[in-house]
Amino acid sequence: MKFDTPATVNPIDQLKIIGQPMNRIDGLLKTTGTAPYAYERHDVVQHPAYGYVVGSAIAKGRIRSIGLAQASRAPGVLAIVTAQNAGKLGQGKMNTAPLLAGPQVAHYHQAVALVVAETFEQARAAAQLVRVDYEPVAGAYDLAKAKDSAVPPDSINGDAPDTAIGDFEGAFASAAVKVDATYTTPDQSHAMMEPHATLAAWKGDQLTVWTSNQMIAWGQGELAKTLGIPKDKVRLVSPFIGGGFGGKLFLRADALLAALGARAAGRPVKVALQRPLMANNTTHRPATIQRVRIAAGQDGRITAIGHESWSGDQPGGSADGAVDQTRRMYAGTHRMTATRLAVLDLPEANAMRAPGEATGHMALEVAMDELAEKLGIDPVELRIRNDTQVVPDSGKKPQPKAKDGTPAQEHKPFSRREFVQCLRTGAERFGWSQRNPQPAQRREGRWLIGLGMAGAYRGAPVMKSAARVRLDRRGMLTVETDMTDIGTGSYTIIAQTAAEMLGLPLQQVRVRLGDSGFPVSAGSGGQWGAASATSGVYAACVKLREAVARKLGMDPATAEFSDGHVQAGGKRRALASAAGDADLTAEDAIEFGVLDKKMQQSTFGAHFVEVAVDAFTAEVRVRRMLAVCAAGRILNPKTARSQVIGAMTMGVGAALMEELAVDTRLGYFVNHDLAGYEVPVHADIPHQEVIFLDEVDPMASPMKAKGVGELGICGVSAAIANAIHNATGVRVRDYPITLDKLLAGLGRLA
Repeated sequence: MKFDTPATVNPIDQLKIIGQPMNRIDGLLKTTGTAPYAYERHDVVQHPAYGYVVGSAIAKGRIRSIGLAQASRAPGVLAIVTAQNAGKLGQGKMNTAPLLAGPQVAHYHQAVALVVAETFEQARAAAQLVRVDYEPVAGAYDLAKAKDSAVPPDSINGDAPDTAIGDFEGAFASAAVKVDATYTTPDQSHAMMEPHATLAAWKGDQLTVWTSNQMIAWGQGELAKTLGIPKDKVRLVSPFIGGGFGGKLFLRADALLAALGARAAGRPVKVALQRPLMANNTTHRPATIQRVRIAAGQDGRITAIGHESWSGDQPGGSADGAVDQTRRMYAGTHRMTATRLAVLDLPEANAMRAPGEATGHMALEVAMDELAEKLGIDPVELRIRNDTQVVPDSGKKPQPKAKDGTPAQEHKPFSRREFVQCLRTGAERFGWSQRNPQPAQRREGRWLIGLGMAGAYRGAPVMKSAARVRLDRRGMLTVETDMTDIGTGSYTIIAQTAAEMLGLPLQQVRVRLGDSGFPVSAGSGGQWGAASATSGVYAACVKLREAVARKLGMDPATAEFSDGHVQAGGKRRALASAAGDADLTAEDAIEFGVLDKKMQQSTFGAHFVEVAVDAFTAEVRVRRMLAVCAAGRILNPKTARSQVIGAMTMGVGAALMEELAVDTRLGYFVNHDLAGYEVPVHADIPHQEVIFLDEVDPMASPMKAKGVGELGICGVSAAIANAIHNATGVRVRDYPITLDKLLAGLGRLA
């Protein structure tokens, strides 16, 4: 099915099941410990061996030699895999650095060897006996020092790294009021609950991996390419994932090494990356340095806006797209964005929840507040005055100035942009009018109280997605797609879609996900999963409805499906009767690519936060949070709310505590476990409220839905930073906002 015309009235609009706050259909499995996660697949193989990864002890250099004799003689050891005995390995296009080092070492904790033994304890003990002789060389580990050597990347998320519209420098220089500030964000870890884990088994030349991976088709293809075997010889299974946040988008060392270990040992092998290797061996969100310049007239209308960003990655890696939202967020005639990428020898940088926008909002939305303060305009009002219904900067390439002095760029309209409504709804619900615009004026004993807010933007991408649906004689409907559920509620919204389309109760729909043997879906990533995958199920259900109607002798165009029956032309038959003695199956895919070229499809939001800051210790307590989201039709308000409050929680972490500490001498992340890398806990998180605007977007998908999981983090950290400034008068531009950065400015208030 091609989605090339705006959605009209369709069965989804009945909203009998879609749009209702349904409990997760997989909830019982998860709460009873029976959901099959990768490392605990006791049901698929008997007596697997255990693999333990040896990570590189240097950040850059080469391996002179590896001594395996002592480890090989250790109790229970079955095999040891290194680059020397693994055979020729390719490299997937989505991996910046090889997953198995040798002889060159690309980064700290890059896998050097896998020790396979009868038990986990034996494998771990033997791994300590592997003797590696390294030849280290100097590397680059400090973004600030590498900043001047940074160059434009090929692209950022498919767009040009630099854009220019009008005369930014001239307009900025001549403006009445302006802000010019630099902000920094640190390296961050995904820190998901479930580690990267894989169970691998060979049957002849056929490999099956039960793993934790967000993108099944990508993982299958990349593993096959790396091993140098046909894609159809690899089956990848990942029905349940204990969190990913972008860290499990791509093939990682656990899957490759489990496959190599199983081949070397001649039996199934399971591998889980120990927590330190999750920080240094896998991917992370890169640190950024961002300069934001905004100029406006006394009326608050932006005349010039510029955003420059620097980040680093391995050679051949990608840049953080921190300027993305600035291209599309606020009006302004004269504009400039620039992205620079430095070569760093730290572990690989890559996608983490809202890559680009999460970091970019941390700078842009604070700069907007700094501009509001200079103008004496309320921060909400400033954002409203600079709203736009067309894209200010397409991000395609630098645009020359037209002869008449106006930007020579066609401005694509947004399909839906309810940003102003988000701002006004949030301000009213949160009690924004009670905010004192003068900082450090509200106090409760030793606590300084402040209110802050920020706007939120995230694109609404879509991807081709397929599904297969099968109706049996009992009236049970089975849905199969390789879509994954990373805690997002995919099982439930897919079941809701199928139930709505076929007129069945939710209990009569069975959903099977995360198997490369199923039709290829969009997968879970980039906020495209929900809208794309459910649209694929919609397409398959449309085809099944047609087949059912024809089987029952009814007109597919007029047939109505409800309460387990089909009726048309005065006839009413049980849905199950269409299956007969054999199942009735249909398969189809949704294909996009036309409407999103005509109109910009995006999601918008606004975040409001109240904080209390201890005037003596600088301890920050977040008291309450509100998110208002405009993200198309919300398929399940309960699971969508879970996504948003989870994102808000990650935003608290980014604002106040999360930072991978870089040893700039030796080139690794020092705090590579959950004792040193601090994430929010329950006690850190107060009352959270989420409001979804009643919005449908027929340009987005047949579901008229978009994604919301990444929108929820965009702007949160900036709202907290702005609230801290309102409470204390101290402006911190270097995240996270820790005690030491606040204390110096708090002395006068204690």
